[in-house]
Amino acid sequence: MRIITICGSLKFEADIKYWTEKLTLEGNCVLSIVYPINHDLAAYDKEQREHFTKAHRKRIDLSDAVFVVNKNGYIGDSTQKEIEYAKTQGKDIIFLEN
Repeated sequence: MRIITICGSLKFEADIKYWTEKLTLEGNCVLSIVYPINHDLAAYDKEQREHFTKAHRKRIDLSDAVFVVNKNGYIGDSTQKEIEYAKTQGKDIIFLEN
């Protein structure tokens, strides 16, 4: 069983939930994104936003791979940083779209 962390823009919530379920049903252990109650991340202070970032990096640390939901080829700044971090950790990178 592979451990896979989902990465992608929060605006792709429905797609991320779909792929979390699909990859799980294929026999993977999937670590997904925490969706903040307040979708406006600016409502969180710097320390709170850092907690989100650190928790997601820890998910990547625990994973064998990351699955990037890059719908229509879109990769935002945060997702790009997550991909770069995953690469430095030697993780496999799987993209939804080439």
